[in-house]
Amino acid sequence: MEVINKALEFEQRKLRSLSTSDRVKISREAKALILDLNKIYKEHKDQEIMDIMKRITVIKRKVEKRLKGTPITA
Repeated sequence: MEVINKALEFEQRKLRSLSTSDRVKISREAKALILDLNKIYKEHKDQEIMDIMKRITVIKRKVEKRLKGTPITA
């Protein structure tokens, strides 16, 4: 259950004015949390764990979207 507490703390973080290296760290941490939560979910099939994973995935996508930037179309 320590992983769940880490995930909930991760959700509460402020994500303003981050450097690129901070964004990379956050993305990697989110990925690790999602994988750990997935292991727990496979055992217990608890919907609350799935909801936490979904919320962290949304945060991860926002951070990665900012990392990649917008593509230039010609």
